[in-house]
Amino acid sequence: MGSGIAQVCATAGLQVLLIDVGLEQLQRGQAAIAASLAKLEAKGTLPRGATEIAAKVRTSTDMADLARVSIVIEAAYEDVAVKEGIYKRLDLICRPDAVLASNTSSISITRLGAATKRPDKVVGMHFMNPVPLMTLVEVVRGLATSDETVARVNELAQRLGKTVVASQDAPGFIANRVLMPMINEAIFTLEEGVGTAEGIDTVMRLGMGHPLGPLALADLIGLDVCLAILEVLQRDMGDDKYRAAPLLRRYVAAGWLGRKAKRGFYTYE
Repeated sequence: MGSGIAQVCATAGLQVLLIDVGLEQLQRGQAAIAASLAKLEAKGTLPRGATEIAAKVRTSTDMADLARVSIVIEAAYEDVAVKEGIYKRLDLICRPDAVLASNTSSISITRLGAATKRPDKVVGMHFMNPVPLMTLVEVVRGLATSDETVARVNELAQRLGKTVVASQDAPGFIANRVLMPMINEAIFTLEEGVGTAEGIDTVMRLGMGHPLGPLALADLIGLDVCLAILEVLQRDMGDDKYRAAPLLRRYVAAGWLGRKAKRGFYTYE
């Protein structure tokens, strides 16, 4: 999702610095941006040329290069320890007035803020996937997040053409508090042989008006991400109704993570 966020920021005319752990990851991100922009340019939906937009995205593997930025949007893997480590480093690197926003889909913003000496400037900014096409952004206020910080990320989201929905810092926020139990129940339904993957998804698309069935959506999100979110919900809510379906755990253990692995509940070329 980091490349998608970088793309929408560049499309809005912002200068972007895309940071990742290695050159291979950055090259994949740039390729994803180029491919997405090419599709949107062909449809005539870009405000300027794809090449001009892509040129606004610089890349680096050195977090020290973030020293001058005004807003950081972190989109690391959904792991508390990984994110806390990143926020401790960002707190030392970034200028004192920089906002640190997380694209986390379930981890406590209050907890991430506590890893810094600027919890008032730490906020959730949860984009939906795929970022260039989905217009929603959940803005999540941690216990110490200031009104000024919320106003700054709201303004940024609006500049990106997104619709903001405010959420309190509860496990899973709004989107995944509702979505993940539905996906999990679809997996239980498949595991128990109530219906096929195609049948379950067809019922939800044609019967409930969903644009994508829950199992296909899980493949798009990433089954490892779904599992991580469900584990956060079960742990932080203390309720076994969020217990991940055993079939989901088996698929993740097998490396069947969905679209990014070319195999999940469906297979992909």
